[in-house]
Amino acid sequence: MQANGTGGQEPEPQMSCRNGESSSSVAGAVHSNGLMPSANNGLPSSTESPEPDSGVKKKKRLSQSDEDVIRLIGQHLHGLGLNQTVDLLMQESGCRLEHPAATKFRNHVMEGEWEKAESDLNELKALMHSPSAVVRMKFLLLQQKYLEYLEDGKVLEALQVLRAELTPLKYNTERIHILSGYLMCSNSDDLRAKAEWEGKGTASRSKLLDKLQTYLPPSVMLPPRRLQTLLRQAVELQRDRCLYHNTKLDSGLDSVSLLIDHVCSRKQFPCYTQQILTEHCNEVWFCKFSNDGTKLASGSKDTTVIIWQVDPDTHLLKQLKTLEGHAYGVSYLAWSPDDTYLIACGPDDCSELWLWNVQTGELRTKMSQSHEDSLTSVAWNPDGKRFVTGGQRGQFYQCDLDGNLLDSWEGVRVQCLWCLNDGRTVLASDTHQRIRGYNFEDLTDRNIVQEDHPVMSFTVSKNGRLALLNVATQGVHLWDLQDRVLVRKYQGVTQGFYTIHSCFGGYNEDFIASGSEDHKVYIWHKRSELPIAELTGHTRTVNCVSWNPALPGLMASASDDGTIRVWGPAPFLDSQEPEGLTGMNLLV
Repeated sequence: MQANGTGGQEPEPQMSCRNGESSSSVAGAVHSNGLMPSANNGLPSSTESPEPDSGVKKKKRLSQSDEDVIRLIGQHLHGLGLNQTVDLLMQESGCRLEHPAATKFRNHVMEGEWEKAESDLNELKALMHSPSAVVRMKFLLLQQKYLEYLEDGKVLEALQVLRAELTPLKYNTERIHILSGYLMCSNSDDLRAKAEWEGKGTASRSKLLDKLQTYLPPSVMLPPRRLQTLLRQAVELQRDRCLYHNTKLDSGLDSVSLLIDHVCSRKQFPCYTQQILTEHCNEVWFCKFSNDGTKLASGSKDTTVIIWQVDPDTHLLKQLKTLEGHAYGVSYLAWSPDDTYLIACGPDDCSELWLWNVQTGELRTKMSQSHEDSLTSVAWNPDGKRFVTGGQRGQFYQCDLDGNLLDSWEGVRVQCLWCLNDGRTVLASDTHQRIRGYNFEDLTDRNIVQEDHPVMSFTVSKNGRLALLNVATQGVHLWDLQDRVLVRKYQGVTQGFYTIHSCFGGYNEDFIASGSEDHKVYIWHKRSELPIAELTGHTRTVNCVSWNPALPGLMASASDDGTIRVWGPAPFLDSQEPEGLTGMNLLV
């Protein structure tokens, strides 16, 4: 931020300071906390002439924003210990870092001169927006004084502070009772542990000052580390507006450059084909990464499930084991919360589901209640001991790990299922173009989402707040489950009446990805309706996309072309990307 240089000029030969004092009244003061006279090394400005015989140049008035910036810089430099530089900055600018009364108060607190600090409160009271805050500030001062007496072993003095100074304030009596209990501490270590206090010294007094400052206007005393706070907010805002930001950003400032804006390159985003997995010999209907991100499961029309291992270093996938025997093919998969088990469901005419132990490759349960059933979707209860399953022929069951039927809900034609984190509510999309919430404990249900077209599939964010729907002929819709409102309709994807599975993904689930009937994978930033990437390479409908929950730069897509494509950042981040290229094939 630069000075605007357009403020009016002072008509007097002496500069007026902000509190109305003339520079002559502070001419001898060379301290960062006072009002300083202007200085220009004794030389007049090229655009201003000194008054005859005065030898003092006229000074342009600083704008309020300029004064604020100078104070912020001064505070930062003071924190670095560059006090002489601060003094010179305040002298040349004619500003003051903080009110003299605040400076005196700060010094007395840091030196542990509690009586003087209490006396300073009377002077600060007139500068506060809320004079009643003095009681709260005094309580904080006396609490520190009490704790320091206790640490020093001065029990009688501490007791006197508690009885004669803290209690008469008649403020926060609950806290006073807690403080009185510290009298029983056996030693200083015990006191610091029970009080969760750093002990007598600079650290605890600095924290005390941070609390005390909140009761003072910033014109009197700046909030602590204010410049760092503003810079951190600026970096966070830039990150939030960055369409391709997909990594955790350190909350500190040491890991970023303040000299340039934060921009993530598209080459760091999972837009490039890292692998093409061709082990399936027919259409691949579904794929899903495990909850810990170490494995990928894929289900195919070829009646097999393949478990793939993710290399922790290269992030490449290799075939780990094949689970066979699914006569109708595999159209849906669900990992148990601890990734021990995997449930596989078939298409509409399939009345069975398979529950596999992934670690051993053994089939734990093959469940079928009736040959008339259609079990096409499944969802795990968060406890990992139960699951719900159902289909469009009106089946809706809750079962245990052995496939035993625990509960059933009659007359619900289920298209897709999800268990919320509360362990009680099951969301089910049905043939009435809606999603309803079902509670198997008290047998209640309620409408949550109503669409105008069939809901082909849906998934829910980790926090349970948002639902991502693939809606027939409409595309991908984002709903707020708590407020029950449609938040956003994402554009670009081709969605007819095929079942396509989209997903949340990336760092903090900031992104959304979906397959499409036009053979592409579409990626959107959660807040933007237009896609930020269209990934090409598949030659038939992309049925499912899964984003690795542990590796935000890794994504997989399954297609009717019989392949799984694994997407990641550009293989060579310094390479030049041809205009319009969305995928770089690295066949492994």
